[in-house]
Amino acid sequence: MDKNEEASEPRKLQCKDTSKCFELLESILDGEINNSKEMLKEKLAKCQPCFEHFHLEQAIRDVLKNKCTKHPLPAELADSIRSKIQEIK
Repeated sequence: MDKNEEASEPRKLQCKDTSKCFELLESILDGEINNSKEMLKEKLAKCQPCFEHFHLEQAIRDVLKNKCTKHPLPAELADSIRSKIQEIK
């Protein structure tokens, strides 16, 4: 979804049910809703808070995806962590 894509009418500056809409947008980003591209395009064209939330959420996910990589854990460190956990119990 292009940030610069213009809508045919101005976006609403407030969303009636922000939490419900944000949940919907996150479900779309998670791929949990089939045929979601059209629904997403329509929602983002109508609502500025949803438009901003979508792009922020997408940017955060992109950063996490690119920056969070698996690194091998040294066996000594894993053993040390396990022993400290056992000491606490």
